[in-house]
Amino acid sequence: MTSAPVAQGLARLWYGDCALAALLQPLALLFGLGVRLRRTAYRRGWLASGHPGVPVIVVGNLTAGGAGKTPLVVWLVERLHAAGMRPGIVSRGYGGAPQAEPLHVGAATGPDTAGDEPVLLARRTGVPVMVCVDRLKAARAVVREGADVIVADDGLQHYALRRDVEILVVDGARRWGNGRLLPAGPLREPPARAAEVDAVVVNGGEARAGEAGFTLRLGEAVSLATGERRPLAAFAGQRVHALAGIGNPARFHEALAALGMQVAPVPVADHGRTDLAGLRREAPWPILMTEKDAVKYAGCRDPQAWYLPVDVQMFPGSAEWLMTRIASRLKPGGAIRG
Repeated sequence: MTSAPVAQGLARLWYGDCALAALLQPLALLFGLGVRLRRTAYRRGWLASGHPGVPVIVVGNLTAGGAGKTPLVVWLVERLHAAGMRPGIVSRGYGGAPQAEPLHVGAATGPDTAGDEPVLLARRTGVPVMVCVDRLKAARAVVREGADVIVADDGLQHYALRRDVEILVVDGARRWGNGRLLPAGPLREPPARAAEVDAVVVNGGEARAGEAGFTLRLGEAVSLATGERRPLAAFAGQRVHALAGIGNPARFHEALAALGMQVAPVPVADHGRTDLAGLRREAPWPILMTEKDAVKYAGCRDPQAWYLPVDVQMFPGSAEWLMTRIASRLKPGGAIRG
């Protein structure tokens, strides 16, 4: 987990016009070679991979940091459940303690143990959620709990888990950044990898030809202390601390500003946390945070600390297009790709 200053520096390097990126390109070339060799090793069976015996849908991205995968996983699990399936979720549990064996995540599991995103997924969906550094182990454990379809949150590069469907989530505002591989740019794999997935889904911005798209819709503010709900319009014109320990915090800050708030961004890294009481001592403004952040402050009793749930709002036609593509690849006898 990187600190907030490091995360801000990387954002300037990867998504701005920074000369240091060119200096780091030799390291990016070595990284790219490692990516190709690793994927070749899985394809040829030099490294072991496996399948849990039920369909596997991987939701991932090509860039380091978030692109909106977790809200899309919630939306997808709800759609699969509505279609009569019994979905389960697997995750590495980034930000929590590495789990060598599958750990069942419940609503009361601590984020220090399981990671913030798996706890959020358990609370929002109510389906079995397993974390493990070996996601194949996690998937098999979820199947033992009755799941008949697996949704892997952020597993596009985890080739030990063979998959039936790959969904690539793209930040519509930032796309591939400077287009370079790590560490010179944000990419985990080359952009050409996007042509190999089953569906590209864009979060915000404009969906291009052959892509689905969605936006994230903010719900009412919820008090961490009491559970009280308050319309966001109640904060219009106020100065607020904006806390977003997510991959692209600017998206959250801009959404609040668009609602008429005077936004004071809180510097915090993706999956990171801060001192809420210290913030309020510095300036007695309300604190508005993402739902992902809220799971890290479960004991907060400050009546002016609020979180904002988000829901996926698909672009017209995108939901039907995406679910049709998924259904076509989950037919019995379909190829299992790894």
